[in-house]
Amino acid sequence: MLCALIMAGGRGERFWPLSTDEKPKQFLQLLGDKTMIQMTVERLEDLIDIQRIFVVTGERYVDILREQLPKLPKRNIIVEPVGRNTAPCIALSAFVINKYYEDASIVVLPSDHLIVQEDKLLNTIKVAEEFVSQNDTSIVTLGMKPTRTETGYGYIESGEVSDKIDKFEIKKVNKFVEKPNKEKAEKYVQAGNFLWNGGMFIWKCSTILKLTEKYLNKTYNILKNVMDVGKDKFQIVLKKEYKNVDNISVDYGIMEKADSIYVIPCDFGWDDIGTWYAVERYRDKDEDNNVCVGDIKSIDSKNNILVGRKKPIVVVGLSDVFVVESDDIIFVGKKDDIERIKEIKKRV
Repeated sequence: MLCALIMAGGRGERFWPLSTDEKPKQFLQLLGDKTMIQMTVERLEDLIDIQRIFVVTGERYVDILREQLPKLPKRNIIVEPVGRNTAPCIALSAFVINKYYEDASIVVLPSDHLIVQEDKLLNTIKVAEEFVSQNDTSIVTLGMKPTRTETGYGYIESGEVSDKIDKFEIKKVNKFVEKPNKEKAEKYVQAGNFLWNGGMFIWKCSTILKLTEKYLNKTYNILKNVMDVGKDKFQIVLKKEYKNVDNISVDYGIMEKADSIYVIPCDFGWDDIGTWYAVERYRDKDEDNNVCVGDIKSIDSKNNILVGRKKPIVVVGLSDVFVVESDDIIFVGKKDDIERIKEIKKRV
């Protein structure tokens, strides 16, 4: 039995001012008429029934999640009382999913990534599930073949081929590598055996829970005790105890310590929609290479990112800038400063 877990608790600060603490990027229409989380759920429904698709998110996003995903069963919204990074939220979700689908396999995915060739993604997930069902203590991650030198992603160093299923190679993971500088990133791309870490994993419920018990014992015991209380008291006890779990990512807390980790090299057109540069890569452009979203008038201007909402925006004689209108402010800056948006937001 395959279930999906979509992680939708991030704040998306690099898309400020459009993305806010109240409505972060996973709930925005950054690439078209549907929001990022709607796109994520819809592509999975061709493989996994909506009854087996779960979303873990923060308390403040439950209402907007229900509004955007009306078909998602209420029980399938797993609520984190407070953000404590990916390891505890995944463990909490595994406990909940295991209650409904004992020892299911789970594919874990972020809520805000772009997939160009969705059929290839689903076929890759099916192969990963088959491998995990045959090797039930293993973890499979999906590694993206690099298409450029990228310093904004973590990398996976792949090793020898362990298995081959339907032309898909399953390779042993040698190690996970944090976001590199430009020089290291160039070496990784040239080496040929380094893949982008897309943050997608396939494992058995029992496997991730055993690894949590082994490497994050405090978190495991807290969550197990919470799961043992009655349904009526569950959220109350969870809210009281969850702040005491380990504040750590699944990469640091488990992946870097576990043994049976494998990677499938993928090329289904993946991108982490992490900054306005990613929107620029995939949005349609006018004859002057401007991205124009909303009521935009561009005159003698080129290579700009122009995003309007309620008011017309007129740009004359400008190049390599971005203009973003939100409900609260209008943000104008040089595209070279896109990577500084989190810092700029704090200063504002």
